[in-house]
Amino acid sequence: MVYLDTSALAKWYLDEPRSEDFSRWIQEEDEVWISSLTMVEMRCLLARRRRAGEISADNEQLAFATFREDVDRVYLFLEPIEDRTVHAALGLIERLPDHPLRTLDAIHMSVARNLQVERLATADGVMAEAARALGLEVDWFGEPREPASGTAAPGTPGS
Repeated sequence: MVYLDTSALAKWYLDEPRSEDFSRWIQEEDEVWISSLTMVEMRCLLARRRRAGEISADNEQLAFATFREDVDRVYLFLEPIEDRTVHAALGLIERLPDHPLRTLDAIHMSVARNLQVERLATADGVMAEAARALGLEVDWFGEPREPASGTAAPGTPGS
């Protein structure tokens, strides 16, 4: 069982760096979870890419329709966001004071903890470091980057 961050999931619907790696990885997974927050984030991500001229309006609509179909067919398991999840996100921000978690990242992390997953897939370095600090295994789909002083850079999936 794994929780998907939108930054990794986008690689399934768009041609991005590491999309091929992500495609192979997700096809081997049995139980992949997202949250209702992911629905909104994916819609915003696609609209932002269209506005930036990275994808056409047709590709935006097709990608989101395909994503919705994957959710409707339960290829992606959908966890609703409840008030307790948002309140738990507050606790994560306090528990991880040295990690610059953004609001929505804290909510994603809270959902992952509520689901009791042991793994989180992401292409977001801050999310990866926070997940590791909480004891989660990270399946990394971001670009290799230089580590911040005193921290290890996220490596390959599963590191």
